[in-house]
Amino acid sequence: MVDKKLWAKDQEIDFFTKSLAVASPEQLFYTTKDKKYYAYWPKIYKGTKTTLQSRNAFIGAYTEKWSQEILKDIAKELNAHAVRNVVCEELELTKDSPADVAICKTDSIIQKSSNILTIFEVKMSIVWNWELIKDNSKFSLKCLGDYRTHQGNPGLLRSDTMLKAIGKSISVRISTLESAKIPIIILGNTPISKSYHSKVDNLKNYGIIQGFWSLNPAPLDSNGENVKVTKNKGFLRFDSYSEFRAGLLGLLKEDMMFFAGMRPKNELGKFIEISNKEDSYEKKAEKFLNLMREANGE
Repeated sequence: MVDKKLWAKDQEIDFFTKSLAVASPEQLFYTTKDKKYYAYWPKIYKGTKTTLQSRNAFIGAYTEKWSQEILKDIAKELNAHAVRNVVCEELELTKDSPADVAICKTDSIIQKSSNILTIFEVKMSIVWNWELIKDNSKFSLKCLGDYRTHQGNPGLLRSDTMLKAIGKSISVRISTLESAKIPIIILGNTPISKSYHSKVDNLKNYGIIQGFWSLNPAPLDSNGENVKVTKNKGFLRFDSYSEFRAGLLGLLKEDMMFFAGMRPKNELGKFIEISNKEDSYEKKAEKFLNLMREANGE
């Protein structure tokens, strides 16, 4: 097994190098009046600031492709494929809002829900701050520091990013009964803010999302502290490809089922009593879930 590299500064250098071949510096960097180019405004910068939106499409496409490559060999172990921009009408994954990456039984963008093994939403961005230095027609990149040194909140540290990921995952999870068996994972390359620790743990415990996973082992320079795992493992930081592979394969080997509902206690007690007559834990679970679905009119 090849131990692939997870996200690091090299990936960000590669992103800017490849993107500068097809985009202008002004599309990828914040630009000062004196023509200095920054990936983010440094915290010490006091001049006029503008908003940069054009980089989003470039970094989105790059990180989705990078995630697909990271997942490709793991998918092969499952006799499956890592596919980008997956469309599945049953799960409300449309051409305008597809799954960023999914592991599927077939190598096709258009999928049936029964062929989807897991869905990944990729929420990655540039983590470190970089200055682009122009020397005539040549460029070089200088790292100015990690995200503590700039004014931006990258990746999963942004509340709007977290809310978009949660919203889309809920939409998929409640779209149809067919979604109940499909794990949903948010792939990031930053920690999450402390205000979201309990939220992501609750989302995992309730079965909406199976994890917010960071594939950046060292997002802070000088061995700065950052969260490895939240209390109930709603957020996990993976420090090697082998650790990520083991975590994902372990998750996919579990025969899990999402269920939700709010019923009167006496009705729930009746369901439990009926289910308990089955002769195995698996059959008890299946009976209980079927009774819940019937009660919900599904």
